[in-house]
Amino acid sequence: MDVMGKRSDTTVLVVDDVAASRYALGAMLRRAGHQVVPVATGHAALVELDVRLRKGMLPDVALIDVDLPDMSGFELCRRIKARAHMAGLPVVHFSAAAAMEDRRRGLEVGGEAYLTVPAAPEEIDAVLRAAVHAARLRAGDQAQARRLMMLSETIVTIQAARSLQELADAAADGTARFTGSPAAVFVLGPDDELYRATSRDRTSLALPDESAHRTVGTLLRRLTRGQDGVRITTVPAPLWPAGFFRPGVQHDARLALIRTQDGKAAVCLAMPTRGMKRVNPADETLVARLAQATALAAEPLLMYQVERHVALTLQHSFLPQPHRLPELPGIDVEVRYVPASRQTEIGGDFYAALRTQEGVLAAVGDVVGHSLEAATVMVEIRHALRAHCVEESDPAVLAQRLDRMLQHYHPEVTATVCLVLIDPGTGRTRIANAGHIPPLLIRDNDSADYAKASGPLLGVGLHHPPPTELILDPDDRLLMVTDGLIETRGIDLEASMEQLRAAAAGAPPGLDALCDTLLACFGHDREDDIAMLALRLG
Repeated sequence: MDVMGKRSDTTVLVVDDVAASRYALGAMLRRAGHQVVPVATGHAALVELDVRLRKGMLPDVALIDVDLPDMSGFELCRRIKARAHMAGLPVVHFSAAAAMEDRRRGLEVGGEAYLTVPAAPEEIDAVLRAAVHAARLRAGDQAQARRLMMLSETIVTIQAARSLQELADAAADGTARFTGSPAAVFVLGPDDELYRATSRDRTSLALPDESAHRTVGTLLRRLTRGQDGVRITTVPAPLWPAGFFRPGVQHDARLALIRTQDGKAAVCLAMPTRGMKRVNPADETLVARLAQATALAAEPLLMYQVERHVALTLQHSFLPQPHRLPELPGIDVEVRYVPASRQTEIGGDFYAALRTQEGVLAAVGDVVGHSLEAATVMVEIRHALRAHCVEESDPAVLAQRLDRMLQHYHPEVTATVCLVLIDPGTGRTRIANAGHIPPLLIRDNDSADYAKASGPLLGVGLHHPPPTELILDPDDRLLMVTDGLIETRGIDLEASMEQLRAAAAGAPPGLDALCDTLLACFGHDREDDIAMLALRLG
């Protein structure tokens, strides 16, 4: 078979210290359509490979003489295979000797084939092409395995997302890894709220304005209407807003679109096409799988959003809003309620400020657990407190009555509560503390100390001690909080209480400033609800 005149994209590195042999091999390979890079020694070959690696122009195959003057062809092969970015370069050894030992050594160091020369041009050409073909198949298999591993890792990250924003971020980064280009991800909820993210490889953090996002939302609604399964389509640049892939640059957008199983939301994975490498079909298949995984993960998160909204609405309806607190002559009060950052269920935190025959009763408490039952018990405690304080003002007696109420109606439930009775005329303050963080008294001299008040939890049937008494001066502030403000997993509660005491002592004057300062210090991304009540003599 005549191999001369064949054209090829194959580049062959020929390593042979004999100039005549190197020339003859080069001439034969060029006639067969190969490009040839001739070198004389092993070190020269390594230098040449380093230069070409930096330029991204590694040869396709190395044809190496076994007997080189500075190192054996086997040693050169071993060094090539030991370098991570060269390990995939196929190596064919050649020698005038047809020794079985040489063939074995060549295979041991990673060589793909062995030629005995002289050999027919057709044989040399066939062996080289076979080595290149096998290496490309192997590289393709390895690349596919890497892509599948990336898909698996991205899906795990997506499934672990605790919010739609985390989900979109993970999907955008995963899409960018598959495609090697910037990516954007959009989730259009049933309320038409658009959650979006771009991959971290964008050259700027600036994103298109709200008008561009509304355009994307309109496109998603139109393109996914009545759709089943994943749809991959291209939106031309005039219809796709500029800036999602490259700041200020307009691209056609290749979209992978899918609706959630309930059909209420749409997911879009977007990649650029204009002026950039087109995503290959294998990668588009993986992007389609990623779109499916994103839609599956989005559905419960969207449901979570709805449930959380309902839960918070119910929770807020249980608590008196600041503008609905009763008139409390002689006492100024500020309250705050902050739901847990990632809590779907309703919590049991509460506050209350009530007028009694002997003054003003302030209360902050927490029913143990997060559930509708905890919220229901919280409401019962608040109503029981309101009913009992009509005739009884002593906070220790009230704590005892709340304890009996829990034992009778909810024997499996416990709660903490701090009750503070204040006489606005004298500043006399009596405190009953049932397993709760004690009140923090902040003096006008920038000092702060916890009241020495303690007692058993509500619901355990133990005796509650007499109230602790102190005098509240006109410039003093009294702070009551639930542990959600400061409790952090892995940190001792006493250490957190000390941090709260120091922050309160340094807070600016005023009740508003006190509450806002402490929420700014401690109230971010909390795992539990926060209830806070601050008061002073008015």
